[in-house]
Amino acid sequence: MSPRMPSRWITSAALAGALTLTATSAVAAPTRENSNNNTTAKLTQAVSQEKLTTHLEAFQRIADANGGNRASGQPGYQASVDYVVERLRAAGYEPRVQEFRFPYFEELSPATVTADGTALAAEDVAVMSYSGSGTVTGTVQAVDTDGTAGPSTSGCEASDFDGFVPGNIALIQRGECAFGDKAANAEAAGATAVLIFNGGAPGNEGVVNGTLGSPEATTLPTVGLSYAAGVGLLDAGTVTVRTETVSELRTTANVLAETRTGNPENTVVVGAHLDGVTEGAGISDNGTGSAGILAIAEAMAKTRTENQVRFAWWGAEELGLLGAEHYVGDLQDNDPEGLEDIALYLNFDMIGSPNYGRFVYDGDASAFDPGDTNVPEGSGAIEAAFHEHFAQVGLTSGETEFSGRSDYGPFIAADVPSGGLFTGAEGVKTEEQAALFGGRAGVAYDECYHTACDDLSNVNLEGMEQMADAAAAVVLRYATTTHDVNGVGEPYKQKGQGALGHPQGKDRGHGPHSEHGRGHAHGHDRAAA
Repeated sequence: MSPRMPSRWITSAALAGALTLTATSAVAAPTRENSNNNTTAKLTQAVSQEKLTTHLEAFQRIADANGGNRASGQPGYQASVDYVVERLRAAGYEPRVQEFRFPYFEELSPATVTADGTALAAEDVAVMSYSGSGTVTGTVQAVDTDGTAGPSTSGCEASDFDGFVPGNIALIQRGECAFGDKAANAEAAGATAVLIFNGGAPGNEGVVNGTLGSPEATTLPTVGLSYAAGVGLLDAGTVTVRTETVSELRTTANVLAETRTGNPENTVVVGAHLDGVTEGAGISDNGTGSAGILAIAEAMAKTRTENQVRFAWWGAEELGLLGAEHYVGDLQDNDPEGLEDIALYLNFDMIGSPNYGRFVYDGDASAFDPGDTNVPEGSGAIEAAFHEHFAQVGLTSGETEFSGRSDYGPFIAADVPSGGLFTGAEGVKTEEQAALFGGRAGVAYDECYHTACDDLSNVNLEGMEQMADAAAAVVLRYATTTHDVNGVGEPYKQKGQGALGHPQGKDRGHGPHSEHGRGHAHGHDRAAA
């Protein structure tokens, strides 16, 4: 059994103006309503643009000093962990670094495929995540496919490789089974490289951006192709495949810290992923979320809370939510009572996009069909709490899909009520959204998403402060009572607000006001179907 999270945390007076909640039992104490309003105002003032900028500048300096990025498995990520730990200790927390092993992948240069001396177009070629590295020249051999568009079992069974000539390059069509299974079968049959082309049905014509799942899948260079490029190779002779990658297991970490007070059996977890992609400094994605919850943690260091608040900075989110998955999985395996003690999870992934929208996860499934995504009971109340805050301060708010494609995914899979904020990634802002939130219509919320230009200049500080204030207010609300989510504690009241419900007289941003289709790196095509 792993030890339960400690409930004792040393505090300090490192933060000027640190907050203390007043218990609502003495006659002379302020009413819960007035106390809530006053304390929330002090907290949002402490989570200032200056404080947020301090943390963002630190993340930029870290990236600049470490090869330009803060990706898990790279020195910049470890330096980011050290920075967060140092700030938490200075504020009086006892942070815990939770290490875990993870499959690391990096493409050092773009993959290329040359057929009979002619290079395929760059847009038709994409390395598979966890591909092996090398340059291979050989004869291409189709595996159980003639290129007919539609469903295919090509490469899914060892018997598909009957008659395969060892040393050849396997040409496989997408369909039915996982890419990693296709590549592993090809390697077992003696292939020297693997090319997997798209299925060809409507919507499946473009290049395959896929993942093999882990470094263990294969050591072979493995590349995805468009449908047209794959069909074009059926009659090819000599083919050269070149990949330059790093694919191996590495160690990274989550950072966890808890308030020194509050009921540990009704814990509010507040998280943001600390890592970025290898292409850039990762300041918008997700220095903003990491800086936001760090500023909130510092401001709450001396706050007396009814419920324990656990702040979490996740590692390896960009490789598939791996830090949050490790955390939740470790609780499931070793401390199921600890998982049951989590009342709710709040997620902050990108809260300062340069062309931002004020989006709230659609926890009541009123704006987006969640499909097969689990929507735990209580998630709608969390959504409403954010909308109510924005309405209280006179700001419009919209909604974004509750798809599980950020670090709240493992929590909702474990049936933990969840919610959070998002300001948009590569999606394009509509005219209607520009009228609601400002900014430029017809332009991506973040044109530098997952690229080298995601640096300190790629943040809208005004929008970030609005979102950080909303995060602070809702964190404090649930540190006080989670009644609307799980029935624990007294009903929450805020000046100017009635009973819990959607804000009255405010445009909640349903339908066209909502951003969707964000497509983080962990949205890579995982299956062959």
